[in-house]
Amino acid sequence: MALPVFLKNIARNSVLQHTLFWVLSFYVLGRLFAYSDEIVTVDLIYTFLFHFSVFFAVYSNLLWLIPAYLRAEKYSVYFLLLAIVAAMAVGINLLTFNYLSDLLFPGYYFIAYYGFWDILQFILVYIVVTTLIKLSKGWFQYLETQGKLSRLEREKSTAELSALKSQVNPHFLFNSLNNLYSLALDKDARTPDIILRLSQTMRYLLYESNADFVPLEKEIEHLANFVEMQRLRVGEKVKINFTVAGEPAEKQVAPLLFLPLVENGFKHGVKGETEGAFIFIHLQILDNQLVFKTENNKGTVDEVEKGEFRGVGLQNLRRRLDLIYPGKHRLEITDGISTFTVTLQLDLA
Repeated sequence: MALPVFLKNIARNSVLQHTLFWVLSFYVLGRLFAYSDEIVTVDLIYTFLFHFSVFFAVYSNLLWLIPAYLRAEKYSVYFLLLAIVAAMAVGINLLTFNYLSDLLFPGYYFIAYYGFWDILQFILVYIVVTTLIKLSKGWFQYLETQGKLSRLEREKSTAELSALKSQVNPHFLFNSLNNLYSLALDKDARTPDIILRLSQTMRYLLYESNADFVPLEKEIEHLANFVEMQRLRVGEKVKINFTVAGEPAEKQVAPLLFLPLVENGFKHGVKGETEGAFIFIHLQILDNQLVFKTENNKGTVDEVEKGEFRGVGLQNLRRRLDLIYPGKHRLEITDGISTFTVTLQLDLA
């Protein structure tokens, strides 16, 4: 575990990176320039002097040419200036050993053992290696940044999805309590049965729908219970039909996607005069696809639904679909003269 942390610390510490690189460079060139197997003082001094020209070439490239020209995609200018810098570095190397070395270290009588082209090869190797390291570091930093952005985006989506999902419960409970309130005022005998159904429904909402995906059979059972609760409320005056075609076993679906559509049908279809009111609910289960359809008559709309809460359920549903099934769903709403139809298609593959 210590090694990855150590490497990560190196990757984030530019001073440490440069120090390690030049220590390694000093060692390698020291071994290369040594007259014998043992590195002596003269070898260390020669290696030190040789690095003057290398420093000039490397840092001119890293601190000036790459930021100003290579990253700006001014390639022709970059390579022209790079060639000039490399030639100047060779000149510095020759000047160092032919003149400067005598001033800094008198008595050693250093001379340039390498010619122009040999020194140029050294310089070019250092330029290429350090450029690749610089670009690689930039690429890894880019990947790390993209990874962080992706994680933040996922966390944001998860948080938003949880918030949207949590809105389903109070929205559903608000409508259910409104219905119970009306029945209680009329002292309707169906009220206890509806309360029992509501209790079962709330148990599913609170304890069984917390997962990202639930068995389709559970979702169908929950919908059937909700429909029966509504049937008890409205009685025989409304034609209610809930059918399922296909085999739900072993299929998973995001919870509570269908409830807003069913709830919407009852809320807007069974209003005011219920004579001729109807709601048809059909779920078709295919191999890799679900098609859920609701159709209901258009009843009157109360004042609450005309206000700020109008369409909250469908807005919530649209956003949840975008987050859970991006590019794998289709929601079609047909607002006719006397009927309202919603078709939701989900791709499960």
